[in-house]
Amino acid sequence: MLLKRLSLATLLSLSVVGCTTAPNTLAVNTTQKIIQYERSKSDLAVKALTLNSGDKMVYAENGNVAGEPLLLIHGFGGNKDNFTRIAQQLENYNLIIPDLLGFGESSKPMAADYRADAQAMRLHELMQAKGVASNIHVGGNSMGGAISVAYAAKYPKEVKSLWLIDSAGFWSAGVPKSLEDATLENNPLLINKTEDFYNMYDFVMSKPPYIPKSVKAVFAQERIANKALESKILAQIIEDNVEERAKIIAEYNIPTLVVWGEEDKVIKPETVTLIKEIIPQSQIITMPEIGHVPMIEAVKQTANDYKAFREGLKAVELKAE
Repeated sequence: MLLKRLSLATLLSLSVVGCTTAPNTLAVNTTQKIIQYERSKSDLAVKALTLNSGDKMVYAENGNVAGEPLLLIHGFGGNKDNFTRIAQQLENYNLIIPDLLGFGESSKPMAADYRADAQAMRLHELMQAKGVASNIHVGGNSMGGAISVAYAAKYPKEVKSLWLIDSAGFWSAGVPKSLEDATLENNPLLINKTEDFYNMYDFVMSKPPYIPKSVKAVFAQERIANKALESKILAQIIEDNVEERAKIIAEYNIPTLVVWGEEDKVIKPETVTLIKEIIPQSQIITMPEIGHVPMIEAVKQTANDYKAFREGLKAVELKAE
């Protein structure tokens, strides 16, 4: 995502573009420059791996290769840049932030399996290729949270901790009122036209950072182009309950931090109660006035809470030595 305060030069460029709903070349180029600026501030470089399937997985990584590896997994309709702003606050870790298959710059095969286990296996292949699979911390938002659970359940001896941010996959908690009437044909998370993106932006966040309409329009076109695949992916993930797999996390006593925005309209905040029942060792933090994506809405607070969680793990480790 983007800065709340854009540079003067960027604002001047966008004022030329205006608030059109159909992005022109200047809007697209300016948007890419802003994204690159954000990545450079967080010391993120974009890389790619060809998976055994032949598909390409694109990911961002910071320069702190000596830090403990932290795999961050975006949610439905998102991409690696959902974590770009918070990455600057997490510079002490070796951050690896992929575009999941089906999203961002990664391959988008229509016939692929997009459920949590399949995505987790692809991410594990990436971690193995980087030589960090045996000793990793994992975090994810929304769909990325469900994939994080699946990853830890598949490779419990390799995962040192979990960070679940408004996690999907705990479906027995029920659906929020805001989505009770949603279908795959009429869903605020799927984008058919530019205005849908504007509405979705405000739907998922209680405190959305400012982005000019011209930039949002660029993001909207990417989502519109991927709508058919996203519909298929959404149909798969809403049937993919990870609660049984989460019991493995409890069995292996994997330290888990659960963060939830109290104003989340996408997944019920009451889900934290269910997660605590399934994963008793989990620590719960709820954030007032925050929606579905705390790492974008409340960057510093979300980062500070996570760093405090990690410091707590260090203290426990030192005590055990």
